[in-house]
Amino acid sequence: MPLPRNSKRAAIAAAILLPLLVVSAVAADYAKERSDVRTRAAVLTGGDPGAGEAKFIAYGCGSCHGLEHVRKASGVVGPPLDGIALRAVIAGKLSNSPENLQHWIRDPQAVSLGTAMPDLNVGSRDARDISAFLYTRT
Repeated sequence: MPLPRNSKRAAIAAAILLPLLVVSAVAADYAKERSDVRTRAAVLTGGDPGAGEAKFIAYGCGSCHGLEHVRKASGVVGPPLDGIALRAVIAGKLSNSPENLQHWIRDPQAVSLGTAMPDLNVGSRDARDISAFLYTRT
C-alpha cells in the first residue's frame, strides 16, 4: 500500500535531514575537542596557540619542518612536527615538557652543540606561544 503524500514528504525530509544532523553533531564535537586541546596547550605552556601558529610561520620554522595543514610548513631538513605533543623525547635527548621544548626553541645549540637547528633568537614569549601551538598537534 503506498504511503500517503504527507508521509512521503516526511520520509524524504527525514532521509535528508538525518545525515545532516549527524554531520552537524560530529562537527560540533570536533570543534569542542579542538577547543579543549587549545585550552589545555595554553594552560600547560603559558602561551597562545593561535599566536604560536603565526610565529611558527613568521620565524620560518616550516622551511625545515613539515607540519600538516600549516602553510609554508613543508620542510624536510628537520623532523615533521605532527604529533609532537605525544612524543616522549624532543631534540633527541630531552624529555618532552613545556620547559624543555621552550628551551630547545630558544637555544638549540645549548641543548645540542652543532645541531642543524638554528638559533633564531626566539624570545621567551614567542617560545611559549610556539610551544603552545605545537602542543595542539596531537
